[in-house]
Amino acid sequence: MSEANGSYQLSLPAGKHELQFRLLSFSTVTRNIELAEGQKLELNIKLDDESKLLNTVVISASKFEQRIEEVTVSMQVLKPYLVQNTNATSSDQALDQVPGVSIIDGQANIRGGSGWSYGAGSRVQVMVDDLPLLAADAGDAKWSFIPTENMEQVEIVKGASSVLYGSSALNGTINFRTGYPREKPVTRVTMFQGMYDHGSQNLNDTSYNLDYWQNNAPLYGGFNFFHSQKAGALDIVTGGNVFYDQGYREGDSEQRERFNANLRYRVPKVDGLSIGVNGNIMHSEGTNYFLWLNCKDGAYKSAPNTTSDYTTLRATVDPYLTYMTKSGNSHRLKSRTFIMDNKNNTNQSSNAISNYYEYQYQHHFNANLTATGGAVYNINNVKSDLYKDHRGTNSAIYLQGDFKLGKLNLSGGARAERYTIDNRKEKWTPVVRIGANIQIAEGTFIRSSFGQGYRFPTIAELFVKTNVGSLNVYPDSLLKSETGWSGEFGIMQGFKFGNWKGIIDLAVFQNDYKNMMEFTFAQWGPQTDPFVGLGFSSINIGNTSIRGAEFTIAGTGDIGSKSSLKVLGGYTFLDPRLISYDTTWNYKIGANNILGSDSSNFLKYRFRHTAKLDVEYTHGKWMAGASARYTSFMINIDKIFSSSIFEIAFPGFGVDYYRQHHHRGDMVFDFRTSYELTPEVKAYFIVKNIFNNIYMQRPADMQAPRQFVLQFSVEF
Repeated sequence: MSEANGSYQLSLPAGKHELQFRLLSFSTVTRNIELAEGQKLELNIKLDDESKLLNTVVISASKFEQRIEEVTVSMQVLKPYLVQNTNATSSDQALDQVPGVSIIDGQANIRGGSGWSYGAGSRVQVMVDDLPLLAADAGDAKWSFIPTENMEQVEIVKGASSVLYGSSALNGTINFRTGYPREKPVTRVTMFQGMYDHGSQNLNDTSYNLDYWQNNAPLYGGFNFFHSQKAGALDIVTGGNVFYDQGYREGDSEQRERFNANLRYRVPKVDGLSIGVNGNIMHSEGTNYFLWLNCKDGAYKSAPNTTSDYTTLRATVDPYLTYMTKSGNSHRLKSRTFIMDNKNNTNQSSNAISNYYEYQYQHHFNANLTATGGAVYNINNVKSDLYKDHRGTNSAIYLQGDFKLGKLNLSGGARAERYTIDNRKEKWTPVVRIGANIQIAEGTFIRSSFGQGYRFPTIAELFVKTNVGSLNVYPDSLLKSETGWSGEFGIMQGFKFGNWKGIIDLAVFQNDYKNMMEFTFAQWGPQTDPFVGLGFSSINIGNTSIRGAEFTIAGTGDIGSKSSLKVLGGYTFLDPRLISYDTTWNYKIGANNILGSDSSNFLKYRFRHTAKLDVEYTHGKWMAGASARYTSFMINIDKIFSSSIFEIAFPGFGVDYYRQHHHRGDMVFDFRTSYELTPEVKAYFIVKNIFNNIYMQRPADMQAPRQFVLQFSVEF
């Protein structure tokens, strides 16, 4: 196995030898050599690229390197340029450009697998370097904590991935893979300053000014840095980020500082053995925003008593050991300690510690068969004003086999998993997956897959008891685990024009869930509670089915001697339906229809149509890029947001009024350009939401107006 830069050393006895040089997506080269006793030979090999495809290599599908066109599930890869060049100040902003992926209030969903749950209980497993990064209490992702400055690529698996990645991968996985040093040291520093433009909207032929800041437009800015180098057998990577945001919404400011380091030592005396530790720590403070004051001139202002001041500390420490033998065995011991300390001024503080341990064994029997198995143990300890004190554990074993026979790739696996929280102990739950991929012509691949999923409720969903202003959030200690499956049929076609390569992918899919958990607004408490017991709670809404189709396109390469073009885009159609529910809930929620804002069974907080496109063109020292994102009208929301009850608590709230005047969907455009001042320095000018479109993602949460950003990056 060679180093990252392709260098290698072999110790061979005297005599004749046949050497094969392989790299995924490149042609194999064979060389026959003959060595004399004690002879040293330098052999430099060039591998030719014969593929019409993008030469994208992924790991997340089966936990070993594969060409993306040969995996048996839908995958999308996000490259670092979409973070650096778009001024994505948090990892979720970069993911917003990925077809089929949307993030609402920090809640990730893939192809409509989740709605809006205010950050509790993710169905998408979020990982950094194959280790989970969901919080121990709420099971949510901390997007700003992810070290995007050291991102090699992001791999998104669309569909149930519970066999390899556990409970929270019911809807898919998002795996942030960080990089290690190349042959030469690299240092990069990026600085930026942004400003929010004025916001206004027109409702019923009346224009409303949304600015709460009058003449002093709020600012945001910061810097990040990255450094990597080799020091003998030691690989060193460090990075960090400082960020502040005055907030375009009243009561939504933030300030954070983050530092990360990756260390890996390749033991010289033991071939194939490496040990290391990764660490990341972040301090942040600010004010949380939840609901607008009203839909007209108060959409950027806060409803009374709905903001809270917070201070958080988050840290991960990840020791690991990897041992790869000459016979094709690999042993990996991985662990992560994830510490979170959240303090605020509304008696909602919590402290959570998660300890994750995994042993993975992998064997490549030959070039065609790979077996991967392992065991996982996870301990979560939570002390909280919100949830009280709880302890949970997760145990799992898994096994998967991947077989390649000519142009046919087969994959299958199984997992057994068990959860406990306090005195509640689940039975061992098995899930399976199978998939096939076959190349039927040059650059043409057909795939089909079926995977089961399972998700145990989080501590927050089971035990949270709090309020946001007059609104309560209630626990449901009787929540059942949800199970499901996803099936898919897809075809990928590669194409090539000169040095420019691309792929077109078309997939049809279905995701079915039993006992699906959803965040639902109704009367869960007694009438003696504030707001007569109305509020949010996670409940098992019943059985659901989400069907749809997705088209994606991606391409990159040179289109001239000094020009290059990158393209990423796609369209997703969804038909998410509630197919059965427990009618005994009716007495519990009274007149508030469990189905949502209308009489249909269309699942809440989903978009039927989404479309995204990002194009970046480079010529010489200049770069220009543009992004477009479209979401159709959100058909169904909680009925309570449209009721007169809300008007009593929040006069002029007006979600229903707003939706009546914004029912055609939303389109947002961004623009960016850069110029290379010197080989080391680039200057960027970025405009986000260039047409200043006013829109909301979920009820009472208006999104940002136009933003102007100046950015400089230095790399040497």
